[in-house]
Amino acid sequence: MFDVLVYLYETYWRPDACPDHAQLTRKLSAVGFEDDEIRDALSWLDGLAGAAESHHGEPGERSMRVYTRDEQDHLGESSMGFISFLASAGVLPTAMREMVIDRAMAIPGGPLDLEDLKIIVLMVFWSLGEEPDALILDELFVAPEERLIH
Repeated sequence: MFDVLVYLYETYWRPDACPDHAQLTRKLSAVGFEDDEIRDALSWLDGLAGAAESHHGEPGERSMRVYTRDEQDHLGESSMGFISFLASAGVLPTAMREMVIDRAMAIPGGPLDLEDLKIIVLMVFWSLGEEPDALILDELFVAPEERLIH
Protein backbone atom coordinates (compact mmCIF):
# COMPACT_ATOMS: atom_id res chain seq x y z
CA MET A 1 0.00 0.00 0.00
CA PHE A 2 2.77 2.47 0.87
CA ASP A 3 4.32 2.03 -2.58
CA VAL A 4 1.01 3.11 -4.12
CA LEU A 5 0.85 6.16 -1.83
CA VAL A 6 4.39 7.22 -2.74
CA TYR A 7 3.58 6.74 -6.42
CA LEU A 8 0.50 8.97 -6.07
CA TYR A 9 2.54 11.63 -4.29
CA GLU A 10 5.21 11.60 -7.00
CA THR A 11 2.74 11.47 -9.90
CA TYR A 12 -0.05 13.78 -8.73
CA TRP A 13 1.34 16.74 -6.84
CA ARG A 14 -2.11 17.57 -5.49
CA PRO A 15 -4.98 15.25 -4.58
CA ASP A 16 -7.42 17.16 -6.79
CA ALA A 17 -5.19 16.27 -9.75
CA CYS A 18 -5.96 12.56 -9.24
CA PRO A 19 -8.56 11.03 -11.50
CA ASP A 20 -11.66 9.35 -10.03
CA HIS A 21 -11.21 6.00 -8.27
CA ALA A 22 -12.16 3.87 -11.27
CA GLN A 23 -9.75 5.58 -13.65
CA LEU A 24 -7.03 5.78 -10.99
CA THR A 25 -7.44 2.06 -10.30
CA ARG A 26 -6.93 1.30 -13.99
CA LYS A 27 -3.85 3.54 -14.16
CA LEU A 28 -2.30 2.03 -11.05
CA SER A 29 -3.02 -1.47 -12.29
CA ALA A 30 -1.40 -0.63 -15.64
CA VAL A 31 1.71 0.58 -13.82
CA GLY A 32 1.94 -2.80 -12.10
CA PHE A 33 0.38 -2.46 -8.67
CA GLU A 34 -1.63 -5.38 -7.32
CA ASP A 35 -5.40 -5.03 -6.90
CA ASP A 36 -5.29 -5.46 -3.12
CA GLU A 37 -2.55 -2.79 -2.78
CA ILE A 38 -4.62 -0.39 -4.86
CA ARG A 39 -7.82 -1.10 -2.94
CA ASP A 40 -6.07 -0.66 0.42
CA ALA A 41 -4.41 2.60 -0.66
CA LEU A 42 -7.61 4.11 -2.04
CA SER A 43 -9.55 3.09 1.04
CA TRP A 44 -6.83 4.63 3.23
CA LEU A 45 -6.98 7.85 1.17
CA ASP A 46 -10.76 7.99 1.60
CA GLY A 47 -10.17 7.78 5.34
CA LEU A 48 -7.63 10.58 5.06
CA ALA A 49 -10.20 12.80 3.37
CA GLY A 50 -12.66 11.98 6.15
CA ALA A 51 -10.06 12.73 8.82
CA ALA A 52 -9.40 16.14 7.26
CA GLU A 53 -13.09 17.00 7.51
CA SER A 54 -13.55 15.73 11.06
CA HIS A 55 -10.99 17.90 12.87
CA HIS A 56 -12.26 21.33 13.84
CA GLY A 57 -10.92 24.01 16.10
CA GLU A 58 -7.62 24.32 17.85
CA PRO A 59 -6.77 23.23 21.38
CA GLY A 60 -5.88 25.75 24.02
CA GLU A 61 -2.38 27.13 24.35
CA ARG A 62 -1.63 25.01 27.41
CA SER A 63 -3.18 21.78 26.15
CA MET A 64 -1.15 18.58 25.90
CA ARG A 65 -1.58 15.46 23.76
CA VAL A 66 -1.76 12.25 25.78
CA TYR A 67 -1.55 9.01 23.83
CA THR A 68 -3.91 6.17 24.72
CA ARG A 69 -2.42 2.76 25.50
CA ASP A 70 -3.64 1.49 22.08
CA GLU A 71 -1.96 4.42 20.33
CA GLN A 72 1.26 3.84 22.24
CA ASP A 73 1.28 0.15 21.35
CA HIS A 74 0.36 0.74 17.72
CA LEU A 75 2.63 3.69 17.00
CA GLY A 76 5.68 2.61 18.98
CA GLU A 77 8.27 4.85 20.59
CA SER A 78 10.10 5.92 17.43
CA SER A 79 6.91 7.01 15.65
CA MET A 80 5.58 8.88 18.69
CA GLY A 81 8.97 10.55 19.07
CA PHE A 82 8.98 11.61 15.43
CA ILE A 83 5.45 13.03 15.69
CA SER A 84 6.50 14.92 18.82
CA PHE A 85 9.60 16.24 17.06
CA LEU A 86 7.57 17.57 14.13
CA ALA A 87 4.95 19.11 16.42
CA SER A 88 7.51 20.78 18.69
CA ALA A 89 9.36 22.13 15.65
CA GLY A 90 6.12 23.86 14.64
CA VAL A 91 5.90 21.92 11.39
CA LEU A 92 2.97 19.70 12.30
CA PRO A 93 0.06 21.77 13.62
CA THR A 94 -2.40 20.09 15.97
CA ALA A 95 -5.03 19.24 13.35
CA MET A 96 -2.40 17.71 11.06
CA ARG A 97 -0.88 15.78 13.97
CA GLU A 98 -4.28 14.28 14.72
CA MET A 99 -4.72 13.36 11.06
CA VAL A 100 -1.33 11.62 11.10
CA ILE A 101 -2.26 9.69 14.24
CA ASP A 102 -5.69 8.78 12.83
CA ARG A 103 -4.23 7.46 9.59
CA ALA A 104 -1.38 5.67 11.38
CA MET A 105 -3.93 3.90 13.58
CA ALA A 106 -5.73 2.78 10.40
CA ILE A 107 -2.69 0.73 9.36
CA PRO A 108 -2.98 -2.89 10.51
CA GLY A 109 -0.36 -4.36 12.82
CA GLY A 110 2.05 -2.49 14.99
CA PRO A 111 4.22 -1.04 16.14
CA LEU A 112 4.28 1.12 13.05
CA ASP A 113 7.56 1.32 11.17
CA LEU A 114 9.05 4.84 11.25
CA GLU A 115 9.51 4.86 7.47
CA ASP A 116 5.80 4.10 7.03
CA LEU A 117 4.93 6.93 9.43
CA LYS A 118 7.03 9.32 7.36
CA ILE A 119 4.97 8.40 4.29
CA ILE A 120 1.80 9.03 6.29
CA VAL A 121 3.09 12.49 7.29
CA LEU A 122 3.92 13.23 3.67
CA MET A 123 0.46 12.13 2.53
CA VAL A 124 -1.22 14.34 5.13
CA PHE A 125 0.66 17.35 3.77
CA TRP A 126 -0.22 16.25 0.23
CA SER A 127 -3.91 15.80 1.02
CA LEU A 128 -4.10 19.37 2.31
CA GLY A 129 -2.28 20.75 -0.73
CA GLU A 130 0.68 21.83 1.37
CA GLU A 131 4.30 21.11 0.67
CA PRO A 132 6.59 20.61 3.64
CA ASP A 133 9.64 22.86 3.72
CA ALA A 134 13.00 21.53 2.53
CA LEU A 135 14.26 20.59 6.00
CA ILE A 136 11.18 18.48 6.68
CA LEU A 137 11.43 16.82 3.28
CA ASP A 138 15.03 16.00 4.23
CA GLU A 139 13.78 14.39 7.47
CA LEU A 140 11.17 12.42 5.56
CA PHE A 141 13.37 11.13 2.75
CA VAL A 142 17.06 11.08 3.67
CA ALA A 143 18.34 8.25 5.85
CA PRO A 144 20.22 9.55 8.92
CA GLU A 145 23.41 7.73 7.96
CA GLU A 146 23.42 9.50 4.57
CA ARG A 147 23.18 13.03 5.97
CA LEU A 148 26.16 15.32 5.77
CA ILE A 149 26.92 17.29 8.90
CA HIS A 150 28.28 20.76 8.16
